[in-house]
Amino acid sequence: MRYELVIFDNDGVLVDSEPLSNTILAAYLTELGHPTSYEDSLRDYMGAAVHRVHDLVLERTGLRLPEDFDETFHARVFAAFERELVAVAGVPEVLEKLVAEGVPYCVASSGSHERIRVGHRKTGLDRWFREGSVFSAQDVGRGKPAPDLFLHAAERMGVAPERCVVVEDSPLGVQAALAAGMDVYGFTAMTPAEQLVGVKGCFDDMGQLVELLV
Repeated sequence: MRYELVIFDNDGVLVDSEPLSNTILAAYLTELGHPTSYEDSLRDYMGAAVHRVHDLVLERTGLRLPEDFDETFHARVFAAFERELVAVAGVPEVLEKLVAEGVPYCVASSGSHERIRVGHRKTGLDRWFREGSVFSAQDVGRGKPAPDLFLHAAERMGVAPERCVVVEDSPLGVQAALAAGMDVYGFTAMTPAEQLVGVKGCFDDMGQLVELLV
């Protein structure tokens, strides 16, 4: 394999959470008086840490979201995860191949550590991610599209950025990976390929990933 470390985004790449979380986010913002469609939420917030929601609402309206916004939003998302969340089709097989090939991998997500844990436990992916291979925007000062999270993950895993490859499905995540000096492959199950500018290649079936990386 050409790379010494595969870094996975989480939401939309490992777990099929984007439809659930963006439906909930759009409804909650609308409930709070900030009309937001599902499509708006995907465009503005997919792949971002929750602080981006606060920042954009404040920038656009001059109003701050409630102090308990994060707590309420995450509670609603976690409840939906427990009811409905599944792994992205083909992910366990990809991880099994990486283990068999001896290729290190990790996850670097804009979501909180709790969100990652809840999703992985519900989908059974927790068995594939050992302690020390899960990284969150909580670990760094700035989330995607800043490169900080990917650089942090590479440093902790002991691999130079130029020897890493990132698997992403959002424009913000692609921007972050490119800014970190890493190659990126775009997963297009939800995002049109033309929105993932700068990637080495795109794929819409996880079964294709390992062949792209060799």
